[in-house]
Amino acid sequence: MNVQSPTPFPGPEVQEKVAFDRAELGIILGLYGRMVAAGEWRDYAMSFLKDVAIFSVFRHTAEHPLYRIEKRPKLRGRQGQYAVVAMDGRILKRGADLKAVLRVLDRKLIRAVE
Repeated sequence: MNVQSPTPFPGPEVQEKVAFDRAELGIILGLYGRMVAAGEWRDYAMSFLKDVAIFSVFRHTAEHPLYRIEKRPKLRGRQGQYAVVAMDGRILKRGADLKAVLRVLDRKLIRAVE
């Protein structure tokens, strides 16, 4: 009698996905917490795809995101891997330093006091 080991079932190929690391998420969630406390933002969603990681922020749950914070590692050497994209698709800020890119959203918290 011949004993054969089972052949592994051919499953879907494991694809690498782009994701935010712990430090990046700490920076993003710090900004998110300040904006929630100010009443500007209410919900968020994260998407991790093959070439981009996206953190979307919403004012209300059932609408389009106000802003998308994107990480595209392929752009690291050229324009910078981080970008803040507005609801209408405009890129508000792009760069290599996440904190510097997110400052464009921090300015939304600054209001004139009468």
